[in-house]
Order: sequence, then structure tokens, then C-alpha cells
Amino acid sequence: MKQTPRKHAPSRTFRILCSLGLTVFAFCTAARAQDWVHIESSNGVDRIRIAAAGFKPLAADAATQNYKHLFDVTLYSDLNSAGIFDLVSQSLAPESTPGTPAEMVVAQWSAAPASAAMVAFGSLSVNGGNVVVNGWLYDTKNTVDPKVLGAQYSEPASDESTRHIAHEFADEIILRLGGGLPGIAETHIYYVNAHGGNKEIWEMDYDGQSQHQITHLDTITLSPRISPDGNRLAFASLGHDGWNIRVYSMLLGRMVSFPAIGGTNLSPAWSSDGRQIAFSSSRSGDPEIYIGDEAGNNLRRITSYRGPDVSPVWNPRTSSQIAWISGRTGLPQLYIMDSDGTNVQRMTDGGYATSPSWSPNGQFIAFAWDRKYGPGAPGGQDIYVMEVATKKWIQLTHDTGGRCDFPSWSPDGRHIVFESDTGRSSDIWTMLADGTGRHKLTTGGTGTMPNWSWK
Repeated sequence: MKQTPRKHAPSRTFRILCSLGLTVFAFCTAARAQDWVHIESSNGVDRIRIAAAGFKPLAADAATQNYKHLFDVTLYSDLNSAGIFDLVSQSLAPESTPGTPAEMVVAQWSAAPASAAMVAFGSLSVNGGNVVVNGWLYDTKNTVDPKVLGAQYSEPASDESTRHIAHEFADEIILRLGGGLPGIAETHIYYVNAHGGNKEIWEMDYDGQSQHQITHLDTITLSPRISPDGNRLAFASLGHDGWNIRVYSMLLGRMVSFPAIGGTNLSPAWSSDGRQIAFSSSRSGDPEIYIGDEAGNNLRRITSYRGPDVSPVWNPRTSSQIAWISGRTGLPQLYIMDSDGTNVQRMTDGGYATSPSWSPNGQFIAFAWDRKYGPGAPGGQDIYVMEVATKKWIQLTHDTGGRCDFPSWSPDGRHIVFESDTGRSSDIWTMLADGTGRHKLTTGGTGTMPNWSWK
């Protein structure tokens, strides 16, 4: 691939920071949105007014009551977070608690003040050491055959199992009513958690629950990336021989072999079929983008330009394109190219761009951008989304009080998770893809670099 050399190389400081996937901003303050492109978080589906009736406990013992409460809270939260529903406030719901279809009086839920078009209801019991849930979804406007969904779940009794059942039922509802896209209630987010000078990879549920540590390497790890099948976790790790790409098997619960190739190796990214992995490596001197097979073999370099090339991500729809950050013209900018390194296109027109993430449908790229980068410039680093075909963009974060970075799309394309760093602490946040519904997932002040699972 022939490329014309630029006139000026970036500073050594920029090269080091880019190679580590870091940025040099201290603040992320308000910047005015450029509403050139509309991001539809509901994917074109009209919001459906839905009610989640409290499930009927079939026993009065404390364990059943506790599981029932946990199930109700989780189901309500899952439906409320989906981005496609107008959820009926629990204060507007009828007082009755239907546990079976025979007990459901549809007219009570379709009438004001609930005015629900759909209602989810059912029962919960503890039998033989299992939590058993029977759930239904009814269309309140269909008086002849209102049942849309009926399902039974049974898992060993525990808080985790109860939450999992609620996630499953929510995802079934979302699949039926959300335009055919699977829900995300059973997905996971991988991130970096800093403690005692080390940084390890952690995992949590999509809603911030069940946070737990994955790696125990007693070093610094960065940029976790889960494989499409969820079986392998790639990341960059600092060892005695420098920064290398490492892989953890989620099935085996241990590290697996991945070759050390020399230089500084960072920011791994899986192709959508899981057969290729792209990353940035300085093995040739300058950080460049390399692609290898899933085991790290058969490497080929696809960039060759003076200046750092870092943070590759694949177009998940086709795996035929890669977006990445390059400093070939000075400050880092967002680029895309074919996966063989041809057809290079610069996407941003200035400022300081980092951390691209390609949407599941291939239409959009989320990234962090300080559009007016420079001493005394207004604004700061926020999360933006750009439409690939037109290069039109919209700013999603405003007034967060910190530097925003590392966006990652949910597998349904309706949500984005990202890091917000105030300079004193960093936490993981999530929002709908149009920038609304923002809320914090971590609270310890040490969560960074989130990556949403593929499914």
C-alpha cells in the first residue's frame, strides 16, 4: 500500500500517549451538539406502553418474598432500560396481583390511569430448591386472544438465578416487541479496575450488577476485548518483556498461549467471526496496525506511515473494514480503511480523536473527541457518534464533569457504555445511543475502558 508521507511527525509525547491508548485531557465539560445526524435509540420502533405487574408469590415465607422482590425490581429495570418502552409507573398499576391468565383482568390494565398496551405478569415460587417463575405477556387491546408470550423458568434458588430468570424473561419480551432485535439483559461488560497499583480485568452484568474480577496477573492490563462467542478475552498486559497482547479463556478459566512479537503491543480487536485479531504494534519502530489469526500467528501489517496508528476496531457487520486512530497528520484523527489497508479515508476534520467503536449494524462509529483541542479552548473530550456514509456527527455527552472516553456499543445498537474520568476518579456509565438515559454502573471510582459483549 502506497501512502504519501506527511510533512511533520507528531511529538514524542503524543506518540507515547497514543501507543498506550491514553489521552492528555483533564476535563470533559459542556460542548454544544452539532445535530447533523439523528441517532434513533429505538431503531425505528415506536415506544410501546407496557406495564410490569408485580409477580404473585405462591408462598408467604421470607425466601419467596425476597426472590419475588428481586425478580420484580430486575424485570422492571430491564424493561425500563431497553429504550423501546414507555413503562407504566408502578404507582399507576392496578392493586390486583394476577398470577395466572385466569386471574388477569385485561380491562383494568388497558384503562386509565395505567393505559397499558402490554402487560407482563405471572407468579414466583420456590419448589424443590428451585426458583420457579411462570410469566406471561398480554396484549391488552386484543380481547379475543391477548397472549403474546408464555414461559416457565426454573433454576437453583439464589439471588443470581432469580436475576438471571428476570433477564431471560425481559429479553423474551424485548425480542417480541422490539423489532426482532434480541435484548441485552443477559449481556456483560468487561472493564479495567484499578486497585493497589495494579489494573485487572473485571466483568459485570449489563446493569452494573455482579461485578467480579477475571484476571489476577498483579500487573497493569488495558483494553479488554471479548471475542464474539464470549469464550476468549484479549487485552494488553505489561510484563517483564514489555506490553504484549494476552488472551484469557473464559471456558478454561486461565490464560492461553498468544505469541510475544516484540515492541509495544496494544488495543486488540476481534473480527466478527472471531478468526482474526487486529492490534497496534511498534515492533517495526512506529506503532502500526497488524492483523493476525485468532492465535496471533500469520501476522501482516496493514498500515505503513510515519506517526502512530492505534486503536483498531472492525466493522462488525462485514469485517471488511477497520476504523482506527492515526497521528499521520499531526493530532490524532479518526480514519477507516479496508481490512487489507487500502481505501483509507479520514473521518474527522480536526481536534483530538480517540477510541473508536463501530456500531453492530455498521452504520455508525462512536468515538471520543475534543473538537476544539488546545490551550484555553472551550469544551472538552466527549462521546460522539458519526454516520460512516455521510461523516455527519452528533455529540452525545455534555456536562459530565469529566473527560469521556472508550465508548462501546451494546449488541442491539441501542446503548453505549463509556468511561467518565473527573481527574480524581473514573467510573463506567451507560446511555442510550441518542445520549439520553445516562446512568452510572460502577461506584468505586476505578472503572475504565469498558467493552460490551457481542451477545
